[in-house]
Amino acid sequence: MSPPSVTAIVVTYHTGPRLRECLYALIGCPDVSAIRIVDNGNPPGMSQWLQDFTARQDRVTLIEPGANLGFGKGVNLACEEAPAGFLLLVNPDAVIKRDAVAAMIAAAGPLQRPWIAGGKIFGLDGQEGRGARRRELTMWRALSSAAGFDTWNLNQSPAPDGPVPVGAVSGAFLLTDTESFRQLGGFDEAYFLHVEDVDLCRRAREAGGDVIYCPDAGALHYGSTSDVSSKLVARHKAESLGYYFRKFSGGPLSRWTARFALTPLLKWLLPAVARD
Repeated sequence: MSPPSVTAIVVTYHTGPRLRECLYALIGCPDVSAIRIVDNGNPPGMSQWLQDFTARQDRVTLIEPGANLGFGKGVNLACEEAPAGFLLLVNPDAVIKRDAVAAMIAAAGPLQRPWIAGGKIFGLDGQEGRGARRRELTMWRALSSAAGFDTWNLNQSPAPDGPVPVGAVSGAFLLTDTESFRQLGGFDEAYFLHVEDVDLCRRAREAGGDVIYCPDAGALHYGSTSDVSSKLVARHKAESLGYYFRKFSGGPLSRWTARFALTPLLKWLLPAVARD
């Protein structure tokens, strides 16, 4: 019996030249069966390169929706015709290690559906980056982390020896299977950018599934390769966090706080806004 297929999903928007590294690493990974690229918008030169790249690779499908759909909606679109098997989400500025997918598949074996597995994201210095393993998101953790006191991410804590359950992993490097993803209804498309992965992990846990972090599955994440304004990215993140807390709040007061207090405060606090 042949092993289940692994379909890699890459959603790109003004990513820059690191996209080529990302795609060549996926092509070179022996465990990746197919690659589905969503071109949400790139400069003409890069869009042409993607078309030429796709024409040369029989395992690659290019999807051009003609507009920037956002991350979650782009992933959902790519997954619509993905064959049954595993789904591997990879940021367009991330380069996976050759053995990463095999490590994640092995860790996923005993997991309860709907399951999600995330890998280690590291920078050029080799240090684990933020977001790959997180506690459950609360308003306090969102505010304190935006203010520079990171109480949400776990990258500063000792690295585990093997796969461990976590509150959330990053959509920049995430494995699930088609059955789990469809059971969850895919990403909530109300998020345009950021936090949709946290939402997906929460819904998986609430449905009785497992969310784990796999330290042996690694990907180099360059980060900040897009030419999109950091102020705009931070605004999307603040609005997504506000939506998250409105969606999962316990009552009218919490929803009011998320809309009229938390979101404006996050827009002011997030460091990306200050840097722009």
